[in-house]
Amino acid sequence: MKKWLIASVLLTLLNPALAAAPKKIVTLGGALTEIVYALDAEARLVAVDQSSVYPPAANKLPKVGYYRSFSVEGVLSQKPDLILASDQAGPPEALARLQRTGVPVIVLPSAPNLAALEKRIAGIASALQEEEKGKSIITKLKRDVVQVPASNTRALLLISRSGSPEGAGNETSADAILKLAGLNNVLAKQHGYKPLSMESIAALQPDVIVLSSMSMQNLGGMEKVLAMPGLAQTPAAKNKKIVVMDDLLLLGFGPRLPEALQQLKQVSK
Repeated sequence: MKKWLIASVLLTLLNPALAAAPKKIVTLGGALTEIVYALDAEARLVAVDQSSVYPPAANKLPKVGYYRSFSVEGVLSQKPDLILASDQAGPPEALARLQRTGVPVIVLPSAPNLAALEKRIAGIASALQEEEKGKSIITKLKRDVVQVPASNTRALLLISRSGSPEGAGNETSADAILKLAGLNNVLAKQHGYKPLSMESIAALQPDVIVLSSMSMQNLGGMEKVLAMPGLAQTPAAKNKKIVVMDDLLLLGFGPRLPEALQQLKQVSK
């Protein structure tokens, strides 16, 4: 997968079609859209995927579906001269179809770590011929993102897609950002996201519970969350240490990573 990804990026960057700076860009991944805006190149965006909700202006652009299940026809209807895609974009056959059209497609790593974020920024900046701006953003990131030493603060990050909570374990962007903020993930031994019963949440006894804003909405709002049996028995609920953050800010590992960490660091003290 890694070799294919590197080859995909290199072959695309060598494409003669990119000799001139692209003027009609489609992004497949909210974090990639944020990077385009951070590079002050938003005027070149012609469409984005449904996860591209920040900055708010991105919501006014045409949507081509969710990046994991995008519409090939929707992308091509925008007549792009560059497509920026997360390596999680798909399905795979849809991405392969795009690559066969001759339109330059750059597939970028989505790993939730600073090194991969730097690669995303550098790759997009190079493709957009905004290398100096890219270097400036990366320099600022390196200055602002300082991992906090691990604390004893026990944290649980919950997501809810359909009204039932799931807890975030290791090898997730949720676990990665908790660690960067110095928080002790109570589900660090669990792999990925798994459903959690109220009894399980009570047994975990988290000091802090972190939710994305969409998850909070799906669970019925703060009042209902604090009153949930089991969850109400946790130190987090008793002390009202429930942190709610914008989904893309919390889990996107985009250029706003320092802002996300700053919010989480406040509860690790």
